[in-house]
Amino acid sequence: MCDVFKLEKAVEGPQIPVIDMKGLWCGNNEEREKVEREISEAAREWGVMQVLNHGIPEEFIEKLKAAGKTFFDLPIEEKELYANDQASGKIDGYGSKLANNKSGQLEWEDYFFHLLYPESKRNMSIWPKNPTDYVEVTDAYGKELRKVVTTILAILSVGLGVEPDRLDRELGGLDDLLMQLKINYYPKCPQPDLALGVEAHTDISALTLLLHNMVPGLQLWYKGKWVTAKCIPGALIVHIGDSLEILSNGRYQSGLHRGLVNKEKVRISWAVFCEPPKEQLLQPLKELVSETEPAKFPPRTFAQHIQYKLFRKTQEKAAAAEANGKN
Repeated sequence: MCDVFKLEKAVEGPQIPVIDMKGLWCGNNEEREKVEREISEAAREWGVMQVLNHGIPEEFIEKLKAAGKTFFDLPIEEKELYANDQASGKIDGYGSKLANNKSGQLEWEDYFFHLLYPESKRNMSIWPKNPTDYVEVTDAYGKELRKVVTTILAILSVGLGVEPDRLDRELGGLDDLLMQLKINYYPKCPQPDLALGVEAHTDISALTLLLHNMVPGLQLWYKGKWVTAKCIPGALIVHIGDSLEILSNGRYQSGLHRGLVNKEKVRISWAVFCEPPKEQLLQPLKELVSETEPAKFPPRTFAQHIQYKLFRKTQEKAAAAEANGKN
């Protein structure tokens, strides 16, 4: 039986890099360069990291978490006032997922999804009215988080040998880079061995920045094994997504990860996906392509990349169904 609480406390084996960003704000050149090097190395080696002293006030984070929990504690009838409609293409809002994945396990979660940033593109009618401070605290968190995104993208740009604002510009910049918030609510599961919160996947985003309620469940695939993320107070988990892997021509890797459920505690996470606009062309930066190091990815718009991944997922499910039918 898989006990995620025991896995989270394990000390042997590789651990997800933990990086203290304090040196960026109040260190000398040597300390700043150390932090920048650690972030770039984690992006190359792991595709994920946990960052401390990221600059977002703890008060903002605690208010965000309290507002999200209050929403999910509401009666189902009130939450369904914000229900999405996947069939019609309306993805913003409240939804539930209870379906078998390609491995035959049940995916078990509720969620709320909406655009967080930039402000000019948000549909505020879908943001919850209850709790009454949801809009205020979520907006404040989004503005602070955008500063962290700008900093990390600048560090990763320099790590590739290009100008600091290059990756941000390639992803749409301040006006067009989208930050999509998804609050994931994983209920207690009576048979956690038969279910997953989220099946193994890589994110289509450039970066995904994650907070959680200090209940373990996130696992990363590293050198042939699943590594359980530690619950570290104050940490922000940063995933590298497909879009950055493409732009970096594979120098940064999109980390494979999944979410576990448990039968003891509800797990809630706040994931912000930093994505380019749908029409944005994604291809390896020209400075990273040469005769000796050709492009590893064909040019695709972000929308085409999404369709490519959906097509692959459909193929994998069909293959798994066929294999199960033969057994």
